[in-house]
Amino acid sequence: MSDSPSRLYLASGSPRRREILEGLGLHLERIHADIDESVLPGEAAVAYTERLAREKAAAGWKVVSDCGLPPFPLLAADTTVVQDGEIFGKPADADDARRMLRAFSGRSHQVVTSVAVRLGDELQLATSITEVTFKPLGEDEIQRYIDSREPFDKAGAYGIQGKAAVFVARIEGSYTAVVGLPVYETAQLLGKFGFQLP
Repeated sequence: MSDSPSRLYLASGSPRRREILEGLGLHLERIHADIDESVLPGEAAVAYTERLAREKAAAGWKVVSDCGLPPFPLLAADTTVVQDGEIFGKPADADDARRMLRAFSGRSHQVVTSVAVRLGDELQLATSITEVTFKPLGEDEIQRYIDSREPFDKAGAYGIQGKAAVFVARIEGSYTAVVGLPVYETAQLLGKFGFQLP
């Protein structure tokens, strides 16, 4: 019988990340860790996502410590969409979602996902960059997608695992990273903390 750990704190409210991790057989406990997600002046997408993943892990670990919780590893992650150096976060409203989807129409963009795992003072970080190419989108398609309400809690105003899958002509890289958690990189990080997956 394996003595591999299976319990993990998750400093993320994303149901997609939870689903991926539970699919790997992990037992999760959600830790609420709020941070300021503003982009710093001149900050590039990779630096931004890595900083947010680290800060979420630090904020989550502070909760674990302050509450005297058992010291299980804690996972935090951040996903950012970038095109031509512009970072696309979660849309503020329908007009913002429309602007993003028009920008991606018929073109490629990158999805950057950084994962941080922390236990005590040890922190391990990995980043995945995936290129996503959209087909040309008609205004009616964009409007129907916005009307579905699906874009509003997602970086770049779309979810590849939902209705927007029909927009995606091609991806180069990690599909699960676009969903919100790159499984290969995550498994490598967790392996450094003694997890044996699958």
